[in-house]
This record gives sequence, C-alpha cells and structure tokens, in this order.
Amino acid sequence: MDILIATTNPGKLKEYRDLLAGLPVNLLSLADVGLAKLDVAETGATFTANAELKARAYAAASGKWALADDSGLCVDALDGKPGVYSARYGGPGLDDVGRRQTLLAELAEVAADERGAQFECVIALIAPDDDAQPHFAQGTVRGTITTEEHDDGHGFGYDPVFVPDGHSRTFAQMDKAEKSTLSHRGRAVIALGDVLRTLLAK
Repeated sequence: MDILIATTNPGKLKEYRDLLAGLPVNLLSLADVGLAKLDVAETGATFTANAELKARAYAAASGKWALADDSGLCVDALDGKPGVYSARYGGPGLDDVGRRQTLLAELAEVAADERGAQFECVIALIAPDDDAQPHFAQGTVRGTITTEEHDDGHGFGYDPVFVPDGHSRTFAQMDKAEKSTLSHRGRAVIALGDVLRTLLAK
C-alpha cells in the first residue's frame, strides 16, 4: 500500500518513516510524486481541520492515499498559543531557532511552576476519492517549557525547549527511540495503527 506523507519538513518525514517502519507500507515523500512545490494553506482553526485540508488536497493531487498531520505546541501561560500557528509563530521569516527564542522571550517572566504546555498532533489519513471520509488519530503529551534550549542534536521545532512530564531532559536530548514512545506524533501513529492494519487487511 502506497501512502504519501504530506509534509515538507524533513525531520517530520524521517520520524514517520521510523514510526511506521514495522508496517508493510510504501511511504512516499512529496518529492517522490512531484508535489514538493505544492503548498496547501493551513486555514483551519483547529489541528483536525488543518490535517484534513492537507491530506485531502495531497490525496487529490497525487491519486494516492495521503497522510497529513497538524501539530503544535500549546502553552498554558499563553492561553494555548502558539497552537495551530506553531510553525509560523513570531512572524514570517523566522526559522526554528527564531521561533524558539520568541517563545522563551515571551515566557521570560513566567515562574517555573506556571510553564506547563502540551504538544498536540492530529493525523488525517484519506483516500484520493472525492467523497472519501478521513480517518483521524490524535496524540498529546504534557510537559514543561524550559528557560533555555537544551539540544543534543536529536530534535527539531520546539523539541529543545520541551521537557515531557516525568522526565528531566528535553525531546531534543532524547534519541529517536525514546522520543517515539513519548511524543505526541508517536502516540497519534499508535492510535492510527488499528486503522492501517484494517486497511492493509483489505
């Protein structure tokens, strides 16, 4: 079964390849199907809406099953921001480092016991048919925002500033196997596993 992973983020693509390695699926990148330049606007107000928008658009364009997610960091002290704007936080032109520094600056005066946050991920998997109904899966992980970055080279995005509950290291300090058991995306993929197995059995 071919599944198009609808992301331009190389870190996310690698993570999906690792998480789905045990299933008999052929994972394709946007570059593999000539859609690397197709940009789908994330106009939804929720992670679920954005995941479906992307999955449906890429499935239609490729003629293949498409898997897309929308995920982000929701910080308690910022009333849930960056949320669906996590990848665009701080304004246009910022890279991951710039977005992390914007976040840390906004939390500079926030006490340690008020720096709670959670990563959320919603995955949509959909067939290329016009009337296809998407399959959804969700994963969430609670944690705390650090006061500075801690990165051993294993993470991306906001990983260097997020410590999951019950741990003392950021996601960016964990190897991929450890992070996969804890991460929001890892949990969402596990939740989607039964759906994929049913589809593969058909």
